[in-house]
Amino acid sequence: MDLADSRVDCAPLVGRGRDLDRIHAILTRDNGALLVSGQPGIGKSAVLEAVAAATAAAGTRVLRSAGVEFEADISYAALNQLVLPLRDAFDGLSPHHREALDVALGLGAGAPPERFVVCNAALALLRTAAVEAPLLLIVDDLPWVDRASAAVLGFIARRIAGERVRFLGATRTGAGGFFEHTALPTYELPSLDREAAARLVDTRFPDLARPVRRRLLDTAEGNPLALLELPNALRQEQRRAQEVLPVVLPLGERLQSLFLTRVRDLPAAARNLLLLAALDGTGDLGVLAAAAQELDAGIDLDDLGPAEDDQLVRVDEGTRRLVFRHPLVRAAVVEAATSSRRRAAHGALASVLEDRPVQRAWHLGEATVQPDEEVAALLEHAARRILDRGDAVAAIAALTRAADLSPLGAARARRLAEAAYVGAEAVGALNSASALLENVWRADPDHGVSLRSAGAAVQLLLNSDGDVATAHRLLIGAVEEGDSGYDADDPALVDTLHFLMLLCSYSGNEELWAPFYAALSRLRPTDPPLLRIGAQTFSDPVRTDRATLRRLDAIIDGVTTDTDLAEIVRIGAAAIYPDRLSALRPASWRVVRRGREGGPVRRHIGALLHLCLDDYLCGRWQEALELSDEGLALCADSGYTICTWFFQFTKGLVVASRGDVEQAHALAGTMTDWAVPRGMRMTVDCARQVHALADMAAGDFDRAFGHADAVSPAGTLRRRAPHALWVAFDLVESAVRTDRRAEAIAHVRALRAADVAALSPRIALLVAGAEALVAEDDRHAARLFAQAVAAPGVEKWPFDLARIRLAQGEQLRRARAVSDAKGPLAAALRAFQSLDAVPWAERARKELRAAGGQVASPGAGQAAPLTPQEREIAELAATGLTNKQIAERLFISHRTVGAHLYQIYPKLGIASRVALRDALLAQSVNEPSA
Repeated sequence: MDLADSRVDCAPLVGRGRDLDRIHAILTRDNGALLVSGQPGIGKSAVLEAVAAATAAAGTRVLRSAGVEFEADISYAALNQLVLPLRDAFDGLSPHHREALDVALGLGAGAPPERFVVCNAALALLRTAAVEAPLLLIVDDLPWVDRASAAVLGFIARRIAGERVRFLGATRTGAGGFFEHTALPTYELPSLDREAAARLVDTRFPDLARPVRRRLLDTAEGNPLALLELPNALRQEQRRAQEVLPVVLPLGERLQSLFLTRVRDLPAAARNLLLLAALDGTGDLGVLAAAAQELDAGIDLDDLGPAEDDQLVRVDEGTRRLVFRHPLVRAAVVEAATSSRRRAAHGALASVLEDRPVQRAWHLGEATVQPDEEVAALLEHAARRILDRGDAVAAIAALTRAADLSPLGAARARRLAEAAYVGAEAVGALNSASALLENVWRADPDHGVSLRSAGAAVQLLLNSDGDVATAHRLLIGAVEEGDSGYDADDPALVDTLHFLMLLCSYSGNEELWAPFYAALSRLRPTDPPLLRIGAQTFSDPVRTDRATLRRLDAIIDGVTTDTDLAEIVRIGAAAIYPDRLSALRPASWRVVRRGREGGPVRRHIGALLHLCLDDYLCGRWQEALELSDEGLALCADSGYTICTWFFQFTKGLVVASRGDVEQAHALAGTMTDWAVPRGMRMTVDCARQVHALADMAAGDFDRAFGHADAVSPAGTLRRRAPHALWVAFDLVESAVRTDRRAEAIAHVRALRAADVAALSPRIALLVAGAEALVAEDDRHAARLFAQAVAAPGVEKWPFDLARIRLAQGEQLRRARAVSDAKGPLAAALRAFQSLDAVPWAERARKELRAAGGQVASPGAGQAAPLTPQEREIAELAATGLTNKQIAERLFISHRTVGAHLYQIYPKLGIASRVALRDALLAQSVNEPSA
């Protein structure tokens, strides 16, 4: 039989391509028989189904049978399934063989035939049928095949070598049964590897939160049935990581049927030991032995014997720990225990875990039924320690359980308020936070507005239809009426004041700041430095003095891998307008990676925003778009609608700069429509910058001036309008181009008077460029432009630098210094092309052509230059580093590295990274200077 044309298509089976190829290869050998073995749920039936479909499609007739437990005592039941489809071929058998099969299969009456006669009759039948078409016999669940059928099938499997018949059976590893598989080749079907398991989960459950996905992958250990069944046993909140997962994941019905029976068949002492081990989770034999004595003095570790004999557990001799053979066994152990038995086991473990306070508190919480303040207090303390290590969901669970066990309403309300705050602030579990807040008032009707309950309420308010002014009143009321004593070491108070600072900044309303500064002045022993610095640099950077900037730099320099995630995001907010985000890039990536693994959602969003802004300013526009999309999806999934505008803004900046005017205006319009009724002046100002950039890209400088002037009128730098800095050059340029010279001059004077150039080299570049634009004398303008573009470090800001160089080239050409104009215009053109800033590239191209420079038409075959980041990536890739290694070194995502390489190859005229080194060398030799 030739199965060469029946190679199995593994498309429907994730991760089984290599297994199917090996099974195909073995089946095509002369012996023609194969057993596929594997653990329960490993996918044996699915593999058999794939082989059957492929061979049938190639013209082979497939005969199928499967062992069934309740038919195991019915003789020839499996053989009946297998050969009944060949009933028409019975006429080709000898009368002796036909009669034997008829009687054996229950199709005729007579004396029971001898087993050997039935074996030969079945083999003869298969040979007769195979004359018409080759046959593949597939028998699933061999351990449940009845004794008589097993004998016949074993006889056939060992005698089909060289025939047009093939045999493929499936059996459970270690299972018994009547089928004798000695001398038959066996293929042990392995678990899916991690990558294939992840693909299977992502295909079937694309919305699983990352930490839940990781936990499922760890628990399933590549078992396909577990990968598909475990998520179905979880609630929606658990799938989204908004509710803590059980210590042992629940099994679905199909998984229970595979594992529970084996556990329930164990002696009671063995089940108790396994339950203690499952709930402890460490496998520590010392803990297990001590807890066993607490649970039942008659139990010792020797009672593990039956579980070890049944291969449910083993003792790792190297670590001296008990190890479950599969995590699903651990889950089955917990499922098999009654609730009272589980509580007793938790109590026994708590008694022996004095040196592990978090674990002890959790076990006590599970073991306790009646209110108990001592246990509640231990759980509350444990929740704080859990929160410190970044597991907000587990902290909420501990606080909620602590509230359940609180005898007094006031303590219950306080703990519920804390849980609600953590849920709203860190996890994004806004619905759960709302329910918890309702329970706060039920627990204690006299409960005042605590800092935590106010913080949670404000999050809910702002992520619905609430406005900033109302949120501000709630927080100020909680601060002024609370009992914090203005203690600067009270984390609830400090968190509330940081939140209050953001609200004041978002509002752009000077009146809201007075209560904030009043509270700040009352802090004892002193106010936290970052709080005062952020209040200045984030909300009013124009009036930030140099001493404040030095303090900010010192804080940034002090960031380490141990710095709290919330602190990193708060430092990032203070660093936005002074252009210090690049210095925080490694720390921001740490927050994002932690967020992707299930860390605090709000911190994840904040760090994404800071990376997006830094990406835009530093010319990493593709990554800015990718991270913006990630942020938009995260806001939608978590319910943090108040943060959606962050990423509409960053995306709007990129698309406006690239000339997608329609999309830019649409994004800015959405921002404005959302922000105006909520009193979010900062959002409106950001939208105006996007509008202004889009208008300039379209050549409508009059409208661009209107948008920039609305942020802060020409000649002024409005208080609490930080975005006035970011539109300053737009305002001056659009004023000059629309004959508003007086307004342009007035604005430059305001920038100089405020000494905003001291904030950062980028702001200094833009201010110098603006001053050059309004210079009366051409020579003076030329000197100012030359000084601006020659300042150290300005190459870090490619788009801003290119805009200044374009303005420089235009000024020089108007002053008839045509030869001098070519250099800056050519440099600007290369930068705009590398950024795909099409409208600005076209302006630069026209100016360069007017200056007599050689300009290739777009798409004329001239290789585009590499951006600084593209060159850095290309050089690293040329050394042999992988995309992941490059990403870790540059603190960008590996997808961004891949996207850049995709753009780099055509620019260099190559097809793969193996040619990078030579191409880079050739470009460095041929590339014209600026």
